[in-house]
Amino acid sequence: MNRYDFVFLFDVKDANPNGDPDAGNLPRIDPETGEGLVTDVCLKRKVRNYVLVARGTDLGFNIFIQERKPLNPLLADACKENNFPDFSKGPGKWDTDKAKTRSPKDIKVLQQWLCKQYYDIRTFGAVMSTGPNAGQLRGPVQLSFARSIDQIVSSEHAITRVTDVDKEEGEMGRKFTVPYALYRAQGFVNPFLAEKTGFDGKDLNLLWEALLNAFQFDQSAARPAGSMAARRLIIFRHDNALGNVPSHTLFERVRISRVDDAKPAREYSDYIVDLNDADLPSGIGIITMP
Repeated sequence: MNRYDFVFLFDVKDANPNGDPDAGNLPRIDPETGEGLVTDVCLKRKVRNYVLVARGTDLGFNIFIQERKPLNPLLADACKENNFPDFSKGPGKWDTDKAKTRSPKDIKVLQQWLCKQYYDIRTFGAVMSTGPNAGQLRGPVQLSFARSIDQIVSSEHAITRVTDVDKEEGEMGRKFTVPYALYRAQGFVNPFLAEKTGFDGKDLNLLWEALLNAFQFDQSAARPAGSMAARRLIIFRHDNALGNVPSHTLFERVRISRVDDAKPAREYSDYIVDLNDADLPSGIGIITMP
């Protein structure tokens, strides 16, 4: 597999792209610049959710880290499938002292089995050192935090709900939205780690598909239908595993500016995405989606 660098653009309108639980679920923000943030963990969650819907029933495309689903029983299943000693002290309980002493050779066997079963382990890696203990594995695909192009304004809306039959007037609550923002994230595919986890060309194509459809099945009260959209995926393909140039020199070729700075942006068309594809370094190809 070759090395890949990519830029992922998506936007949000009248929704909360990534609430901060430490700040009352306000949209995440850089306190110094006022720019909005979306964590890499949030973006990986979108990829996992799409793959689970689109391919989760296919052999080798299950998802290891699912919402509200404990991990230790899945690790225990891996131990059972590979005929390793049962470290269980009962349902949901493990002898952690024995598990911690598991040999590196046995951990490697477990990781290889888990990589074959779970798409997200092959792609992002996982911390599997809890409970039955399958160690830690670094994945070939890594994403940055997404950062908004401009400062964001968090709008606060009062809402009401009725929770008690004796209180017809209801209770007051708060809902937070971003009127509009265009976000940019950057990513990297490490071919050497891909070889270790078994991440192949089919997995790579599914990653691009998942990013482009990341918000199609993510609707909620905080993110109504159509409020978030993947706008552009720009992929830089190196012609070898080591890469031809540093990643930052390729990322710098993608520049985003406003059409009119005199008014706030409210649509994707209020921005100009300029990709400098002239005089590309030798061995670099560009793929843009859509």
